[in-house]
Amino acid sequence: MAHLPVNHPAQPLFRVLAGMVALFVLIFGIAGAIETWGLPLFDRGDHWVLGLRTNPAFSLLSIVVGAVVLGGAIYGHNVDHFINLWGGAAFLVAGIVMLTVLRTDLNVLNFAVRNSIVSFLIGLAMMLAGLYGKIGPPDYQREQDEFRHGSDGWDAWRDRARPVQPPPRPVVRSGLGMRGPGRAT
Repeated sequence: MAHLPVNHPAQPLFRVLAGMVALFVLIFGIAGAIETWGLPLFDRGDHWVLGLRTNPAFSLLSIVVGAVVLGGAIYGHNVDHFINLWGGAAFLVAGIVMLTVLRTDLNVLNFAVRNSIVSFLIGLAMMLAGLYGKIGPPDYQREQDEFRHGSDGWDAWRDRARPVQPPPRPVVRSGLGMRGPGRAT
C-alpha cells in the first residue's frame, strides 16, 4: 500500500481516536458481561447496555476485540496501523452481515439496527485511523515527498504547475491592394 501517507502530522490524533473507540468497545463488553452474567451464551433476550443490545457472546467478543485494539493503540509501531485497517474492515463487514440476519435465527449476537449503525461508525473510525496511522523512518518520508514534489522540492513542483505560455503567433498583415487572402488586385 504505497499510496498511504507515512508519518502524517495527524497520526497521533488518529491513534487517540482508535484508542477511544477501543475503550468504548471494551467498556461496552465489560458492562454487557455484567448485565448478562448467568444467561445462556447466545441468549436472544432484551438486554441493553450503553444503548446497544447484547448477549454474553457479544459481550465476550467485545471485550476481546476492545482489548486487542486498545493494546495495538498503546503499542503503536505500525501494529496499530494494521489492526485498525483490518479491524475497521471487520467491523464494517460485521455490521452488514448482522444487518442482513437481523430478524432471523442467525442473529446469534443479538444485534439490533442500532448495533449495526454503531458497528459502521466504529469501522469507519478505525479505518480512518488505520489509513493515516502508518509510521516510518524520516528518510522514507523524505523520499515520498521528493517523489510527489520532484527532487527539487516545492519550487520545482510549483514551476511545473504554472501554465506554459504558448509561443507568439506571427502577425499577418494584408497589403493595400489585396481583395482577399492571398489575391492581388
